[in-house]
Amino acid sequence: MKVRVYVTLKNGILDPQGKAVKHSLHTLGYSTVEDVRIGKYIELSLSDESGENLDSQIKEMCNKLLANTIVEDFRYEIEK
Repeated sequence: MKVRVYVTLKNGILDPQGKAVKHSLHTLGYSTVEDVRIGKYIELSLSDESGENLDSQIKEMCNKLLANTIVEDFRYEIEK
């Protein structure tokens, strides 16, 4: 089974990397780009024996390691 985790900065948190990409896109002539936010994509492959508490396991992984929940939000999708 595959789990896709998306980690993004919370609203209101400055994103200097996103601002740099936005500036570069404008320099390349893509002036219609209004904002850029940079995040992380993490793909987990789990055994099918992950159990009934799969949601709680994934949330625990995100809270403990994959996301800095002080400044980042996360969401995930499970593909069985």
